[in-house]
Amino acid sequence: MLGALAGGFGRLPLTWISQSALRWLPWVTVIFFIALGLRWDRYIPRISGLGRWMFRLQGWLRTRSRTEAAVALGLATPLLPCGPLYFLIALAALSGSALRGVEFMIAFGLGTVPLLWLAQSQFQWVRTKLSPFWLARTRMVLAFVTAAVVGWRLRATLGFVGPDPSSLICF
Repeated sequence: MLGALAGGFGRLPLTWISQSALRWLPWVTVIFFIALGLRWDRYIPRISGLGRWMFRLQGWLRTRSRTEAAVALGLATPLLPCGPLYFLIALAALSGSALRGVEFMIAFGLGTVPLLWLAQSQFQWVRTKLSPFWLARTRMVLAFVTAAVVGWRLRATLGFVGPDPSSLICF
């Protein structure tokens, strides 16, 4: 639902932006991951009162059935303080249509659920193996690698297509 809303409402701002400027918008993704690598996310102000609201919601969920709790938590998920989720909502808005917005959010959900499960189930093991210093370094390296991969994939938007992949294969 959130992807459809964002994509539907996001269509209007896209009409205000010129086509030459639109080709630069995907590069915001690269800047986002560079900012994460440089730890600039520490300077983003938090939404006041959201933590207290979520704490009250958790108390309310304990008194409900599993089905009611799952539905309520699913509906409250967009309100969680989650930078990547907000970023994907912005990308869904930039998609220009409700259907494309839904596609973005479904792909995000399908891609992140297995990764989040793996990360959460193995995080304690990783914490025992890596010190906080190396955990921070790993986060930084992953953010920069992601920025490099996304930048490489977007290189054609700036006019540089790069080498033909078939020319890299030697027979």
